[in-house]
Amino acid sequence: MRLDIIGDIHGCFAEFKELTLKLDYSWKKGFPVHPSGRKLAFVGDLTDRGPESFAVIDAVYNLAANNMGYYVPGNHCNKLYRFFLGNKVQITHGLETTVAEYEQMASQKQQEVRQKFMELYENAPLYRVLDNNKLVIAHAGIKESYIGKHSSKVKTFVLYGDITGEKNPDGTPVRRDWAKEYEGEALIVYGHTPLKEVRRINNTYNIDTGAVFGNKLTALRYPEMQLLSVQSRMPYVEEKFRKI
Repeated sequence: MRLDIIGDIHGCFAEFKELTLKLDYSWKKGFPVHPSGRKLAFVGDLTDRGPESFAVIDAVYNLAANNMGYYVPGNHCNKLYRFFLGNKVQITHGLETTVAEYEQMASQKQQEVRQKFMELYENAPLYRVLDNNKLVIAHAGIKESYIGKHSSKVKTFVLYGDITGEKNPDGTPVRRDWAKEYEGEALIVYGHTPLKEVRRINNTYNIDTGAVFGNKLTALRYPEMQLLSVQSRMPYVEEKFRKI
């Protein structure tokens, strides 16, 4: 199995396209296809905050529909899905940019993008166990004891991380550093927490390098374990990066 796993895109379509071109994918079909059959995988949070959330959804939808990509949802994907279901969600923390983009579309286009995203989300597992259990892709990570399980506790962990229930001064949830304790054999590739550089610890890789906050968008080539990045076009926001 040969994959290129991409960190949180958050609507940064230009960076996503540039990164796939750097990884030798062709966009002749309107979505990225590799000449030697490599597949793309995504750690979730395709949307919100960045300028082109629906272009990202469209590309990932086409990959999934053609069995050429692996997508797992992130917390922002989950919130957009609940918005499309008509649930009461707060249109904050980045969702407002996606909703603004959506509201500028003609109603037929709205119907089409809503249907594509809902189908993509509904067909996606909470996390992916790949390559004969050697690789797990989960948005905010996963504890070894949770692999293979799908309870609401596991869902909360995979979408939000190991939250304590407390809040930081900026309103974000306090999270424990689960990766420090991880002792499993499966490689865990995740995102969710923006860092300036990829963090490798105990067979885990956090590949969210804060593209939407002006740093870079990163891909991990598997099984080569090679990292490739492209520079973000977004304004740089220092305080969004977690210090570990």
